[in-house]
Amino acid sequence: MALTNSQYDIIIRGFEEKQRRNRRLLEERTAYVHSHVEGYRELSDSIASASTAQGRKLLAGDEHALDELRGMIRELSAMKRQLLLGAGLSGDYLDPVYECSDCKDTGFLAEGGKCHCFKQAVIDLLYEQSGIRKMLESENFNSLSYEYYAGEDLSRFKNTVITCRNFIRNFNSDYHNLFFYGTVGTGKSFLSGCVAKELLESGHSVIYFSASELFDLLSRYKFDYKSFHELHAEHEDLFGCDLLIIDDLGTEYTNNLVNSELFSLINERHLQQKATVISTNLSLEDFRNRYSDRIFSRITSNYEICKLTGPDIRMYKKRMENRK
Repeated sequence: MALTNSQYDIIIRGFEEKQRRNRRLLEERTAYVHSHVEGYRELSDSIASASTAQGRKLLAGDEHALDELRGMIRELSAMKRQLLLGAGLSGDYLDPVYECSDCKDTGFLAEGGKCHCFKQAVIDLLYEQSGIRKMLESENFNSLSYEYYAGEDLSRFKNTVITCRNFIRNFNSDYHNLFFYGTVGTGKSFLSGCVAKELLESGHSVIYFSASELFDLLSRYKFDYKSFHELHAEHEDLFGCDLLIIDDLGTEYTNNLVNSELFSLINERHLQQKATVISTNLSLEDFRNRYSDRIFSRITSNYEICKLTGPDIRMYKKRMENRK
């Protein structure tokens, strides 16, 4: 994905902080060695003096000056290493300190391109901003199970899993949205989490909101002027993130404002070709009656509709736990 300016700045500031932290550590180590390891500072000064002297010789035309300097530095460096070892320190105690030696904590490789640690920093930031890191520890394809379904319920769940996997596989090349509906506890939120985790792991920005949290944010952004600037970036991300997940739509208090804000959000994301996943416990008929015709039209026209039915898995698991 293309990071927003604010996301990129956050990551770069993280690398700059690593560099500052490790420079301070090296300064503290150097001060310790100079005050506790006798003769070390003098050897360092000798290297500096030798470099200056041999530099003058080189400028004066002495062709052997550079080779002589290299030999002096090797000898003096070996002596410094022995002093460190004799003081019970490692021989590389005063080498530059890096958390990532591949890019030297810059995030970028010398030969060009982003380092693996930069890519990991992107994923970590996206997880943090998604708000669902903990949830995805248990709700992902690794914990997918068909054991709670049978008959038509099983068929629907399997087909929806296939739909989700295709959605992920084609995410970069094919604009799609998903709409999960059906009875309570049948895996709608679980499958939303599966989709979220896979896309986060591939470096896409995913933002998750329950319906009540979403409309609380939209309401505060619209009417709470004290919070306007504080919420501006979060509000912008709702429209610009790669994937927005709205969970449990229909559990919020619905009024004309909610209808207006919901239409604006899903319509703008559709115009930008930004994917959205919505889950609801409402039937399609109840959904149409609760929201405006134009919202229903946008959903049925631009979303892949997936119906899930079966037992309430959450209640089933609780019963099983209580029997243990």
